[in-house]
Amino acid sequence: MNDLIERTPVLIATEINSIKEQTRKMFLFNSIEIGRRLVEAKEMVPHGEWGKWLEESVDYSQSTANNLMKIFEEYGDSQLSLFGSQAKSQALGKLSYTQAVVLLGVPEEEREDFIKENDVENMSTRELKQAIKEKQELEKKLKASEKKAKEEKAAREKLAKEYTNLESQTKDHTIIVDRLKSELETAKAAGNQEKIDRLQKNLDKTENELFDSHNKIKELERQLKEKPIDVPEIVERIPEAVEAELEELRKKVGQQKDKAVIKFSVCFEQLVKNFGDLLGSLSEIQNPTNQEKYKNAVRGLINKMSEKL
Repeated sequence: MNDLIERTPVLIATEINSIKEQTRKMFLFNSIEIGRRLVEAKEMVPHGEWGKWLEESVDYSQSTANNLMKIFEEYGDSQLSLFGSQAKSQALGKLSYTQAVVLLGVPEEEREDFIKENDVENMSTRELKQAIKEKQELEKKLKASEKKAKEEKAAREKLAKEYTNLESQTKDHTIIVDRLKSELETAKAAGNQEKIDRLQKNLDKTENELFDSHNKIKELERQLKEKPIDVPEIVERIPEAVEAELEELRKKVGQQKDKAVIKFSVCFEQLVKNFGDLLGSLSEIQNPTNQEKYKNAVRGLINKMSEKL
């Protein structure tokens, strides 16, 4: 009886792939262990002699040594789990050394999800670098968008506060002017010249202040037309459900690595912001007929958008 297993191309391929997998795991494991020892050595080598020690003792450049130490610092806690069923992270266990180095560009708390959602195991180094670059660019764009929205909100709130204060100030001045005019008429009727002069002086001063307030209000109104604000008494607020959904998207953008989802979150935020600006513009239309016409136009657009979903 022949106990030898028949050698076939399928069997040979299986053996080769098994050896490749073992080599990949061992290479990453050994890289982590080398990184561990480099970290240990760096604490012992005198200051200023690290580069010389690397070159003469282990034949490493500083960039290579930095990569190996970073590999240990980022993956060291999971090194023993890269083998076997007790793995702390099965996703990390599938990395090659090159992939592990490239993935240092992804924050540790996001790395495992990124690996799973982008099928990193089957990506080339170039594809992986591109995916990480796109992720970083989208997050940068979202951060810039959030910063701009925050600044615009602060500017709108400042204008709204100034406008409210000026309106209140104008009302106070108007009341004072009316009172002074009444007192002035009484003083004139009584022939009290000293009182007439004092009241006339106060009246002129208050009327000048009132004139200045009116001019400032006109200037603010001009600015408000260029930068519409949310006036609570007039403009409807963005629905809380939409705000909550937007906030959820912001939280997930750092975790969700699906490029389409990240792009959607950026577009969705811009849509919500533009909708708020649109409502602000509607509130400034004084003609009721025109305002209702444009409201109907918005409702029609929303209905068409709803039909597309």
